[in-house]
Amino acid sequence: MREINKKQISKFLSLILRHQPEEIGITLDANGWADVQELIDKMGKRYPIDRALLKSIVAEDEKQRYVFNDKGTKIRAQQGHSVSVDMEFEVQEPPEYLYHGTATRFMASIRKEGLLPQSRQYVHLSKFLATATKVGQRHGSVVVLTIRAGAMHRAGYAFYLSGNGVWLTKEVPAAYIAFKE
Repeated sequence: MREINKKQISKFLSLILRHQPEEIGITLDANGWADVQELIDKMGKRYPIDRALLKSIVAEDEKQRYVFNDKGTKIRAQQGHSVSVDMEFEVQEPPEYLYHGTATRFMASIRKEGLLPQSRQYVHLSKFLATATKVGQRHGSVVVLTIRAGAMHRAGYAFYLSGNGVWLTKEVPAAYIAFKE
């Protein structure tokens, strides 16, 4: 039997719960929940997984991407969906400033259009500069943008806070981004 690679399984879990549940033939409910036993059964065709391993992956995930419901019968990703789900977030007042890490190659577009969710439902923002830097590094030569979230909120833009501390909003117009010239 091949060695169990939790990182590979976690990445596949992210693909299934955020982007392509149909890849293994499951359906997410309107709020993004998947039945745990069905997920285990259908993921098991590709990766050897049981409830204990799934719980371990969820508990050990450094970004806390996944959450079980109170009964442990359902699981979902905390944010980052490209499939349409209603995560039932409540509007929150954000800190005055939030951060977004990206690559320098995207700056011309961002200066023109602001930050858009692209294939996801929301733009992801961080309260911490270090987190935004780490996220931006995944995309190439990093630039961290300072977002005037408080001003956006006062202007009527809605912000949400996911269960794992990621701030979400539908868009960030360029006027609310503090570009360093």
